[in-house]
Amino acid sequence: DVTQLMNLVLEPASDILWDSGGWVLDASGYEELYPTTDEGWAYVRAQAAIVVEAGNMLALPGRAEDNDSWLIYAEGLSEAGILAMEAAATQNEDDFFQAGAQLYSVCTACHQAYNPDINNRFDETDD
Repeated sequence: DVTQLMNLVLEPASDILWDSGGWVLDASGYEELYPTTDEGWAYVRAQAAIVVEAGNMLALPGRAEDNDSWLIYAEGLSEAGILAMEAAATQNEDDFFQAGAQLYSVCTACHQAYNPDINNRFDETDD
């Protein structure tokens, strides 16, 4: 079902993409997150392919919540995955980062429309 697809397929692949692009600056210093080997880039390219296909799977009859916005979000997911695949194939860090940003935007917008409790759990503060 959709929940299993999200939890077992899409979320792990997306997390790998987000954890493999950008920079971290903390008390230890500055660290780039991008792959540093051809094998590393091939791995994130494969994860991006999973994102592409997850978008396709979410658009299938029986999974699509409707024939309107849901399909637009599913297509946007696949498009972001294709951008990440292309960036990984050329090892273009800037394009890879932008693909991750597009993926985040699509995920956030879809969650706001179809499952706002997912976003709300990150907004809660402990008192």
